[in-house]
Amino acid sequence: MRLNHADDLINRHEFPATTEDIVEAHGEETIELPNGTTQLGEVLTRAGSETYTCASDVQSALFCGLGSEAIGRRYYSDRDAYTTGEDGPQQVSF
Repeated sequence: MRLNHADDLINRHEFPATTEDIVEAHGEETIELPNGTTQLGEVLTRAGSETYTCASDVQSALFCGLGSEAIGRRYYSDRDAYTTGEDGPQQVSF
């Protein structure tokens, strides 16, 4: 998943930075999702107050804070068995 323009903003932000610093600077940034949109500040505030040492920490927090609207088909996998103990779909050779 990409964070659209939010990645660029986060990478240019000065670190260390708190959640409040990032939300104040970039909280209104819209993140486009497969099933809607959300704002960067909304996602980061879900995790509470943190101090981030680098951009990758913020990006990880964003990925962890996104809800089900950020994924395509929920519970879908064409590779795994449906539940433990079931065989699932049979493999097809092409």
